[in-house]
Amino acid sequence: MWDFSIATALGLIRKTMPFLVFRIAVYFGIAVAYVLVTGTGAGIGYGIGGFGDAEFRASSTAWGGGIGFAATAGVLYLMREYILYIVKAGHIAVMVEALDGRDLPDGKGQIAYARDIVTERFGEASVLFGIDQMIKGVVRAITGLVQGLLSILPIPGLDKIMGLVRAYLKLAVGLVDEVILAHGLRTRAENPYASAKEALVLYGQNAKPMMINAAWLTLFTWGLSIVVFLVMLAPAAAVVYIMPGAWAAGGVVFALLFAWAVKVAVIEPFAIACLLQAFFKVTDGQVPNPEWEAKLEAASNKFSKLGAGARDWVTGRAAKAAS
Repeated sequence: MWDFSIATALGLIRKTMPFLVFRIAVYFGIAVAYVLVTGTGAGIGYGIGGFGDAEFRASSTAWGGGIGFAATAGVLYLMREYILYIVKAGHIAVMVEALDGRDLPDGKGQIAYARDIVTERFGEASVLFGIDQMIKGVVRAITGLVQGLLSILPIPGLDKIMGLVRAYLKLAVGLVDEVILAHGLRTRAENPYASAKEALVLYGQNAKPMMINAAWLTLFTWGLSIVVFLVMLAPAAAVVYIMPGAWAAGGVVFALLFAWAVKVAVIEPFAIACLLQAFFKVTDGQVPNPEWEAKLEAASNKFSKLGAGARDWVTGRAAKAAS
């Protein structure tokens, strides 16, 4: 049915518990920041609204909350490279080490250990972020190729459900980019662009089993996230109640925020631990298929950019060595 062990995944989470606690602190800190800044914005809007009638006060409160929410989102958008570099890639690094049976430091030492691994493989955060964006583009192209194969199958009524299939496939490959990054961390690749390119070809030639694994995990991840969202509605509504003015949508928004925090901090690491096992298992002993490499060259300019990045990386290293 799937190519991973739930017990092994839980074991990886246990071994990387310091990093899980770190993720919880980061993502719940983000959720709390949204609530505080949004509440402050709503409070300022409520105060300004005192200069007008009740309708003006309600409007200014809503605008204040909206501006606070948008400001927080803007700051976090600027921090996305750091979050990928330190939090996501770092956790993947220690998961890979644990999966391969290596001992991990305890406590905060595990976070520093992960940062050293990621820095050794990718250098600066901007390099990792750029590679990750290219990987996502190629994964979308692979998903498109699989969709194209499905669309020509002689199955009655298939065209009517293809919209649902496409949406689910896009959702199911949401964490694949992190698994592709894991390939370079596991192989100790000196060229992160070439490693990502190789891993994408391996993923492409094993797209069917990988998507089946991802589909099961997506069902679990989003199903549990919906349950968390429903549980969070009551405390989120209480937070909105103590905010100044009436911000009717706030309860739903805050419940979504805290459900998102639980999803990315706790649920996603489990899904990644499962996908890592699946990818390493189905690609074990394989080499990249030239036919799939040609398909990806034709289907995605991001794949070609990875190749150019790999050549530039070698050239840059050679220039540094000569200087």
